[in-house]
Amino acid sequence: MAAAQQITDALIQESIANAMQNVCRTLLRHDANLVDRVATSTYETDPIKFQLIGNVGFGGEANGVTYLCMSDDFALFAVSTILGMSRSEVEFHGPDVLKDAIGEFTNMTVGGFKNALCDIGFPCKLTLPTIVRGNNLSVSSLKGTARHVFRFSCATHVVVADIQLKTE
Repeated sequence: MAAAQQITDALIQESIANAMQNVCRTLLRHDANLVDRVATSTYETDPIKFQLIGNVGFGGEANGVTYLCMSDDFALFAVSTILGMSRSEVEFHGPDVLKDAIGEFTNMTVGGFKNALCDIGFPCKLTLPTIVRGNNLSVSSLKGTARHVFRFSCATHVVVADIQLKTE
């Protein structure tokens, strides 16, 4: 099926902003406001450091991966809100609870982004989410991709969406 439109920078920004807003409103009952688009050159020379990164890939007529980068503080806020638990309860139940809930948060967000691509003629499927926790984590550019980095604010927390689309 031939694509009716091209995947433009404006479409990418609008699609990830809508996906983040929908998921944050639904799961967290908070808005996700697009703060800015981070220049790729700036991001690569001075990357923002995180403690948790969730990613979901997509493949088909469009191929790439989206990383959602966040602090442990945002992750604990999100998981406690999603599950209706206190932060201490989330911590008590261990890392699997956090990984599962943030995996679903990431999957829903990237799924919303992917659906926008499908709607304009780029059908694709999602991979399973992967969650990485650590200190001072950052995402590197993948070879052969165009990178789009967006910073969001949700309930006073920063979440970064790093979208890398394969170029052909």
